[in-house]
Amino acid sequence: MRLDALLARLGVGTRSEVQRLIRSGAVAVAGETVRDPGRALPPEAPVTVRGQALDTRTGRTVMLHKPAGVLTAARDARAGTVMDLLPPLYRSLGCMPVGRLDKDTTGLLLLTTDGELAHRLISPKREIEKVYLATTDTAFTDADVTAFGAGLALGDFVAKPARLDIVDAHTARVTVTEGKYHQVRRMLAACGHETLTLHRERVGPLALDPALGPGQMRELTGEECNALREAVDQT
Repeated sequence: MRLDALLARLGVGTRSEVQRLIRSGAVAVAGETVRDPGRALPPEAPVTVRGQALDTRTGRTVMLHKPAGVLTAARDARAGTVMDLLPPLYRSLGCMPVGRLDKDTTGLLLLTTDGELAHRLISPKREIEKVYLATTDTAFTDADVTAFGAGLALGDFVAKPARLDIVDAHTARVTVTEGKYHQVRRMLAACGHETLTLHRERVGPLALDPALGPGQMRELTGEECNALREAVDQT
């Protein structure tokens, strides 16, 4: 990758701004001052800008604790989106949501620059489990557990068999391997329950970090990224 392209992608500045920065002698590669914006970078070469080391990783995957009232979308002219919660670096690198959570659903949302990983995580063929904690207006029964386990007809499609574990009278943990529009809420409604709150706790092997408050995010660790790739057979 060209040096100016990398710096622009990392949010150091616009393409023209970083070109001027490079020509001014403020950028060094492997300890050598570089004034050519078109300089091709060798793999993993250390880069400094005004003497400060730059994290040149362009591949990032993060977890976000999505709050209620925020859209899972790249952009929306009328409402705030999850992209507004990301620091500029991640937006510049092209981190995009993996699937979506409804506007009023909270909890774990992954965003990544790895399009192949995102595709595999949301593919129904992979049967990656998504776990939600739901509260409803009416009490759960054993009949609900049976109905979820058998699969539910929702009009436009039949939901695959899912697991419903009753936590208390009005709270249950729902595990699905699909991600259709409003699916969990519709499955609960098919059993006569209005969803009051819905919170995603887990995607595959990855659970929401309890240290993250609503609206907060962090990058995944190397071990967490490897666990996700292993879950979707991405080598």
